[in-house]
Amino acid sequence: MRGRRAFPATVLVVEDQQANRELLARLLDVHGYIVNCVSDGETALASIEQESPDLILLDVGLPGIDGFEVCRRIKQHQVTRLIPIVLVTGLHASEDKIKGIRAGADDFLLKPFNEEELTARVGSLVRLKRYTDDLESAESVIISLAMTVEARDPYTEGHCERLATYATALGTQLRLHDDQNAALKRGGYLHDVGKIGVPDAILQKPSTLTGAEYDVMKRHPIIGEKLCGQLRSLAAVRPIVRHHHERCNGSGYPDGLCGDAIPLLAQIVGIVDVYDALTTTRPYRNALSPDEAFKELTKETERGLHRADLVREFIALGRSGRFDGIATNIATRKSRSA
Repeated sequence: MRGRRAFPATVLVVEDQQANRELLARLLDVHGYIVNCVSDGETALASIEQESPDLILLDVGLPGIDGFEVCRRIKQHQVTRLIPIVLVTGLHASEDKIKGIRAGADDFLLKPFNEEELTARVGSLVRLKRYTDDLESAESVIISLAMTVEARDPYTEGHCERLATYATALGTQLRLHDDQNAALKRGGYLHDVGKIGVPDAILQKPSTLTGAEYDVMKRHPIIGEKLCGQLRSLAAVRPIVRHHHERCNGSGYPDGLCGDAIPLLAQIVGIVDVYDALTTTRPYRNALSPDEAFKELTKETERGLHRADLVREFIALGRSGRFDGIATNIATRKSRSA
């Protein structure tokens, strides 16, 4: 066998004609791929749930649900949407190609196909998938760091998940785009990742920080932004990490930004961060009730710390009952998994 890889990619072939399945499997095996074959869309979807392939060769004319619908379902699912899909079809009309593009297909292979075209398309998309996997792995490491920071302080257990929940709820209320809400979710988890560079003596101090200690603490947004690096998947998250402690009147840190100079998503995370801090017991004070926290947020807004319309929307959302039980549910789930 030529072209064998140290970590061979897995290709799922979805084709109802046995002769075509065997041909594709034989050609791909020669080039070092691990090939799994199924004959219909339902079996393909079940197979992907069990083991995610690196690439899918998907025939359009399948029995039952056709290849377009299988492609659409795979691309709509959060876990599988990044798997490259090559639609294999004998249909040459432009409307069929447009239908495939709308379903989310990454490439097309027209029947009859030749070995060079097949392996070129498969190889290109597998390389892209490997790059994507590397980026996701790097992001996962950073999120793990954020969880490590949270675990250092028992008083902040569940803080990141609560922030992600509150922030995305407010983003939905404000009718933000899906990509903005995705950034809010990641930002909720990663906003304090820079505290990995803050000593425990400062991070867990049960009393008021000295001026010098507070200066060290105020560096965590800068450290966090650097930890996010140049990952394109975190491009929309870096401003949240750096600027969630900025305040509208310029009294925040690290850059002393004012008003609309503070990114919207950072302002949202900043508001829910304050709310969660107020409603969580800390060594130096007991937790406030939601209504007491809303009153405190309103006072801070009147002092120019937060954008008034965002705070009004957040308070209305909280008083509607949307946040009821969130903290308890997260705490219960974490205790069960401990």
